[in-house]
Amino acid sequence: MANKAVFCIATSDAQARSIVEAAREAGFSSDDVSALFPDRGGSRDVAHEQHTKAPEGAATGAVSGGVLGGIGGWLVGIGALAIPGMGAFVAAGPIMAALGGAAAGAATGGVAGLLVGYGMPEYEAKRYEGKVRSGNILLSIHTEDGEEVRCAKDIFKHAGAEAISYTGESRP
Repeated sequence: MANKAVFCIATSDAQARSIVEAAREAGFSSDDVSALFPDRGGSRDVAHEQHTKAPEGAATGAVSGGVLGGIGGWLVGIGALAIPGMGAFVAAGPIMAALGGAAAGAATGGVAGLLVGYGMPEYEAKRYEGKVRSGNILLSIHTEDGEEVRCAKDIFKHAGAEAISYTGESRP
């Protein structure tokens, strides 16, 4: 069965932490949970330095001490990145791997381009990009079957997340 990704928008740091914690408690793997949010400080100034761990350190600090608190250390693949035309972001989980591995695609399509690549309709992908651009947090849970899709959607609904949707993925 094709993998699914369930997406939502968290409008606050506390809401994002609650969602990530609930996903962990529901048995989702840290490899299944992604977060993408604007870099609110720190790593934007060092993201362009070559041959340094500063961006990763700043991003880890942003996730572990900021937006996602202690839950951030559970997420994998945390990194800072600059998306042309959008600015500096912090990403964790499979979405970070996709953005990092598809830098050329991200340069031409931003977050919307990445989401369209995952099979999301373009109009919906642009809506998510706009919400992230305005300071919200994009979260996703990658699932294997219908039961996990329902569980992820329930987690998002219970937390009061916005713009909940899911789509089949085509692996980047």
